[in-house]
Amino acid sequence: MFGVPNTGTALDTIAHVIQVALTPVFLLSGIATLLNVFSTRLARVADRVEALSKEIEDADPERAALLAAQLAHLHRRSVALDIAVVLGAVGGAATCGAVLALFVGALGEAATASVLFALFGLAVFCALGAIVAYTAEMLMAGTGIRAELAYTQRPPEQREERAAAESEAAAPSQDG
Repeated sequence: MFGVPNTGTALDTIAHVIQVALTPVFLLSGIATLLNVFSTRLARVADRVEALSKEIEDADPERAALLAAQLAHLHRRSVALDIAVVLGAVGGAATCGAVLALFVGALGEAATASVLFALFGLAVFCALGAIVAYTAEMLMAGTGIRAELAYTQRPPEQREERAAAESEAAAPSQDG
C-alpha cells in the first residue's frame, strides 16, 4: 500500500497512512492563515465603507463625487476578496478531499482499524464542513458590503423613499 510493503499489522499500516495523510495539514494550515487574512481585510473594507457612507450623506457635491469613487473602489476590493475566499476555501476543501481519498483508498484492508478510520474521517468531514460554512459566511459579508455601497450611492431622495417603504412594511398592521 502506497509503495510501502505491508510487513506489519493492520494497525501499523493504518498508522503509516495517518502519517502520510498528515502532510497536507501543513498546506491546510497555510490556507487557513490566508483565509484569516482575507477575513481581516474584508472587515477593514466594511469599516471603511461604513465610514464613507456616513460621510457622503453630509458632503457637498464635489466631495460626494470623490467619496463615491472611493466607494466604487471598495466595491472592487470586496469582490476581489470574495474571489480569494472562494479559491482559498476550495483549496482547503480539496486538501481535505485528498486526505479523505487517501483514507478511503486504504480502507479495504484492515477491518480492525475501521474505528480509527471512522474517527479520522469524521474529523476530515467536519473540517470540510467548517470550510464550506466559513466560505458561505464570507460571501454573505461581501454581499452585505456591496448592498451598503449600492444604498449609499443612491441619491438621498431615493434612500429616504426606501427607508419610508421599509418602515411601512415593518410596521404592524392596524387591521387587526
